[in-house]
Amino acid sequence: PETLRDIRAFTKALGKAKTVDQALSDPAVLKVLLTANGLADQLAYPALAKKVLLSDPADSKSLVNRLGNARWSSAVKAFDFAKNGLAALTSPTVVKTLTDGYTEVAWRNGLEKKTPGLADAIDFRERARTITSAIAVLGDPVMRRVVTITLSIPKQIAFQEIDAQERAITARLDIKKLQDPKFVDGFSQRYLLEAAKTAASTTGTDLSALAVQARGLVV
Repeated sequence: PETLRDIRAFTKALGKAKTVDQALSDPAVLKVLLTANGLADQLAYPALAKKVLLSDPADSKSLVNRLGNARWSSAVKAFDFAKNGLAALTSPTVVKTLTDGYTEVAWRNGLEKKTPGLADAIDFRERARTITSAIAVLGDPVMRRVVTITLSIPKQIAFQEIDAQERAITARLDIKKLQDPKFVDGFSQRYLLEAAKTAASTTGTDLSALAVQARGLVV
């Protein structure tokens, strides 16, 4: 019901918007747009989000290019609001893609509540083959989380130089193996078990029950 309400609010706000600036100023539009594009963590900064989305990807001095963030760059280039305006949001195909994407994220978040780590494990399995370097792992929140937790790499690695972070990953993981579906499946299972251990230690849940629940869920 909550997801349906969000989608209705999104389509209603789009129907009322006369300009792309007006559309992106509406919380309902930003919520669906950012969430569907893997940027839900940026919802806390709506003013910045709107400025980034409206910036010109073809201008090397624009905000999106100065940020140097791959997730933002991908979203801004896909819509190019600076060039396409409101039309980039209102076509039936785009609306369907965004609402479907938002629904899938909501579904995965629901899975996460029942089985710790499951949403990340599914995402990792689906996209692991696109990762070809340690820097790509570090630049993707889900990949970084799955890889570092599975390999028991401490969170404090984030405070080290980027070269040191890359070495910490490549010393424990042969990136080429991410092209092997069997390896990826096994890695996903290992991540689920590590996530189950963390959940058990923080909630007092029986680890054996969580482990049984985790096995086979992404196969």
